[in-house]
Formats: sequence, structure tokens, C-alpha cells
Amino acid sequence: MTHSPNGSAAPPSRPLPVIPAVPAQPGPPAGPPHPAAPAPLPAPARRTAFAEGVDRLRAAAVTEPGRLRAIGAVLALLVIAFGAVTAWQTTDRAGAADDVLHRSQPLSSDAADIYRSLADANTMAAGGYLAGLQETGATRERYETDVRTAAAKLVTAAANSAPDSPSAATISKLNELLPRYKGLVETARANNRQGFPVGGAYLRAANTTMQDQMLPAAEDLYQKENQRLRADYADATPYPWAAIALGVLALAALAWAQRRDYRRTNRVLNHGLAAATAACAVVLLWLVVGHSVARAGLDGSYEHGVRSLNVLHDARIASLKARSDENLTLVSRGAETRTLPDGTVMDAYDWAYDQEIGALGKTLDQAGDLADDAAGRDPVRAASASMKVWVARHTEARQANDSGDYQKARDRVIGTADKDRATGECFDNVDASLAKALTHETGEFRQAARDGRGAMTGLPAGSAALAVLGAAGALFGIGRRLSEYR
Repeated sequence: MTHSPNGSAAPPSRPLPVIPAVPAQPGPPAGPPHPAAPAPLPAPARRTAFAEGVDRLRAAAVTEPGRLRAIGAVLALLVIAFGAVTAWQTTDRAGAADDVLHRSQPLSSDAADIYRSLADANTMAAGGYLAGLQETGATRERYETDVRTAAAKLVTAAANSAPDSPSAATISKLNELLPRYKGLVETARANNRQGFPVGGAYLRAANTTMQDQMLPAAEDLYQKENQRLRADYADATPYPWAAIALGVLALAALAWAQRRDYRRTNRVLNHGLAAATAACAVVLLWLVVGHSVARAGLDGSYEHGVRSLNVLHDARIASLKARSDENLTLVSRGAETRTLPDGTVMDAYDWAYDQEIGALGKTLDQAGDLADDAAGRDPVRAASASMKVWVARHTEARQANDSGDYQKARDRVIGTADKDRATGECFDNVDASLAKALTHETGEFRQAARDGRGAMTGLPAGSAALAVLGAAGALFGIGRRLSEYR
């Protein structure tokens, strides 16, 4: 048996092989140097959060939940836009209709009253001068009332006019001329009561101031207020086409969304989208019907109210001018003449009377045609009948004056001796009938304008509220579909 030797020394081992040294290699042959290595590419720029968000949205949009979210957002925006535009346009039109009822037309009537009061004051001044010491208290009181009315109406018109507007300049002019006119009338009256013939010159000067300056300024103010009234009508009556177009678009989008939902899920009704459709349909129907009714009412108030009022104001003004010219014919006694195209020389005031009576007859015919009921036609017919009697009596007064019987002519005009045969009675009847017709037509205008304005009551607020409910319904309906993907 063989035993390993005792001891701690390690047994001899074999030596490791030695790797032979590599001899030196010759270097590369001399020649041109190698080209430099290309520079490393720059690191890609870091994308912005907005760009990354756009990518995420684009990626989400190609999924059904993403499409549903986009559809819901578009539907909600359309419905809200429809409600906002409806509220805005109906608010503007309701405001214009309110101006027609409470501002423009009353101011137009006030301007007509200014003209009428000034013309009537001139008529009463001439009548009082003709009566002399026999001037009645009623004539004097009517003159003073006309002056006070004109002054009060001028204050109202000034308060409702812009400081730099043409109307303000016209009102300022009338306020300056009114005291001057009144001073001339008082001077004429004082001289006439003392028997001084110069009183007639002062009265003619007062009439010239009235006819050449005050009445044209008052007529200009009346025309400007009528222009404002027509502008308010133009703002109140057009259809709100932008709101109507948005409403149709919103309904079409909601119908498309419900059809898409039905084709993908085979569900007949989406409650949220159906509620949104109902809300939009109600707003659109309310808008179209309400504005149509309002437009019809406002058009009726213009056709059967404003137009009739304008013609009646013109008729009343023509009768006042005719009466003033009739009185001044006797005051001037031929001091003012007019040469006609055929060479005939005629009293200027008598010629003006013929023109105004002719205008009165034409406007009364127009007023009768515009009146749409018996209550409006009857006063016009009465005024026309009184005018015909007036013309007949004026012919008698003119014949007496042309024959040199001044006293008889004066009595035929102012009625001192024979009240039943005086033209003054006819003028009073014409004026009273026209005042009655004006009262009736004013009531017709206000009723029609109120009906038109009332048709839009609540539409701005109601359309906004329903639009919010419709948008909420659209979002709810889309949200129910989205919940199916969670």
C-alpha cells in the first residue's frame, strides 16, 4: 500500500508555459493622414408640454371615448352660443321696442305739440288783436296756455336730447325766440288797446318771427324726432337671423349625434340629447313666433298709429295756419301782397289761407283712408264737414272785405256780431274733431305697441336659461355613453 509522504511542503508542480514575445511590427507606410471622424449627432430637442398634449389629444381622438368627448364639447358650445346670441339680439330688439313706446313716439308727439301750440298762440294773438277791447278772456287764456305748453314741451325735449345734437340747437333757438315773440305780441296788444295803428306793425312783426323762424324750427324738430322714431322701428323689427341660424345648426348637430348614437348602440333614445334637443326646439320656436308677433304688433302700431298721427298732426297744423292767415288778412288790410304767375296781385295772407285750406282738405282725405275703424273715421268726417262750412263762410267774409265793409268781414271771422255765421266757430269745430281723432289714434298706437313689446317679454332670460339646460343635457347624454367604457 502506498502512502503519501508526510510533511507540509507542497508537492512539486509543473512550470507554466511561457508565451513567446511578439516581435515589433513595422509601422504603416508613410502617406496622407486619415480624415477626421464625424462629429456626434446633437441630442433631439425636448418637446413642449403643449405639443405632447396635442399628441395625446390626437391619439385620444381616434378612440371612441375621445370622439364622444369631442362631440359633447361641440354640442355644448353650439347650444350655449345659440342661447347667448338669442338673448343678445332679443334684448336689443326689446329695448328698441321699449324706446318706440316710451320715448321716441312720445317725443315725436311733444314736438308736434310744440308746433301746434306755437301756431295756435299766433292764431289767438291775431284773433285777440282783431277783437281789440272786445277780446274775450277765453281767447287770452288760450294764448297764454299755448305759450306755457310750448315752453314746457321745450324743456322736456331738451332733457331728452344730447347736448351737441342738432335737436338741442333747434330747441335752444326756440327758447331764445319765444320771449322775443311774446314781447312783440304784448307791444301790439298795448298799442291796439290805446288805438295806435302801429300795433298792427308790431303784430305783423310777431307773425313774421313766428312764420319765418319759429315754426320752421319747430317743424325741423318734429322731423328730427320722427327720424329717431323711424330708426327705433328699424332696430326693433328685423328678424334675428343670426340666432335663428345658430338654432337650426344646433338642432341639426343634435339630430346627427342621436342618429350616430343609435347606429352604434341600437338605442332609440338618449335622454340627455333628447332633453337638449327639446330645449333648443323650444327656444327656436319661442324666438320665431315671439318675434313674428312682436313684429306684427309694431308694424300695426306704425301703419295704423304713427302714420295716422302724423297725418292728423299735419291736418291740425294746416288748420291753425289757415286760421292765422285768415285773421292776418284783416289785420294787414292789404299791406302785404303777392303777385301770382298770371300777374294778378293778391293779399299775401289771403293767398296763404287758400294754400293751407287746400292742404287741410288733402290731409283729411288721407286721415280718413288710414283710419281703420269707425271711432277713427267719424271725427275726421266731422272735421271735413266743418272745413267745408268754414270755406263757405270765409268766402262771405272775403266778399265783404273786398267790397270795403271791413266791420262785416271782421264779424264773419271773429263772430262778434253773429256767432252763428263766424268762421271762428268752424275752426274750433275742426280743431276739436282733430283733437278727438288724435286721442283715438294715440290709444291705438299704444295698444299695438304694447302688444308687440309684450310678445318679447321674458325671451332673453328664458332663452339663456334653456340654453344652459340644453348644454347640460347634451353633456349628460354623452357622459352616459362614456360611462360604458369604464
